[in-house]
Amino acid sequence: MPYHDMMKLVRESTFVLTDSGGLQKEAFWSKVPCITLRDTTEWVETVNLGVNFIAGTKKDSISSTIKLVIRNLDEIKPRFNVKNPYGNGNASKKILNFLIQCL
Repeated sequence: MPYHDMMKLVRESTFVLTDSGGLQKEAFWSKVPCITLRDTTEWVETVNLGVNFIAGTKKDSISSTIKLVIRNLDEIKPRFNVKNPYGNGNASKKILNFLIQCL
């Protein structure tokens, strides 16, 4: 599926289910709760913020996590209104300025 089509689906979703690390972050940036179908994630910040839920790979755990998210959507949505833990998008400018100073 083309990237823009996928992101349109994510933005219009109530929540997403994924085993993709990339989609976990895309869901975060789109302010859509994520249920991660893995036992761990590299994006622990989203879990710590309470917007990404590690469900594992077992059917019962996935099902109970889906029910938890649906029941608590009103509490989860405001959790996205925090300072972005991944920065403000100026990393490339900072890197360039650092490199220029090194010359």
